[in-house]
Amino acid sequence: MIRASVLVLLVLLAGCGFHLRDALLLPPGLGQVRVQASDPDGPLAQQLQQALQRAGASLAAPGDEDAATLRIISERLGDTSISVDQFGRSQEFTLRYAVIFDLRRDDDTDLVPQQAIELSRDYVSVPTSSAGTEGEREILVRELRREMVSSILRRIDAVSRLSQQAPAATP
Repeated sequence: MIRASVLVLLVLLAGCGFHLRDALLLPPGLGQVRVQASDPDGPLAQQLQQALQRAGASLAAPGDEDAATLRIISERLGDTSISVDQFGRSQEFTLRYAVIFDLRRDDDTDLVPQQAIELSRDYVSVPTSSAGTEGEREILVRELRREMVSSILRRIDAVSRLSQQAPAATP
């Protein structure tokens, strides 16, 4: 009975169209990659380097000029109040995280043109009870940063897939 139910579940799962996401595709001939940011030791730059390595890219050594450059042009994180209580104190906030980036070959031509990504999360911060508020905000910041790294890599992947399909589409 158990085997039959497992078999039925497997057949249903196979028939629903679910499939795992393909592996990240980096641009062909990319070579070594360097992550350039205003804060090279900052969490975003470090997480991008780790994610690129996991995707199969080799990181350029410091001072190596013959490498593609993933430039983090701008990185902004900020809170915006979205509601106040009867005393005028902010209670709900939107945490916004915006990054502008591009990816350039070693000859300074664009692989991924300059793009902006903005992510946001709403959270509640009750002014009379501050227990856990800063911890919650820090968790949201880490989550947004992790999601930003994934978004940047997905943009690189999308451009790579488009560039591979474009030559095949032209006669």
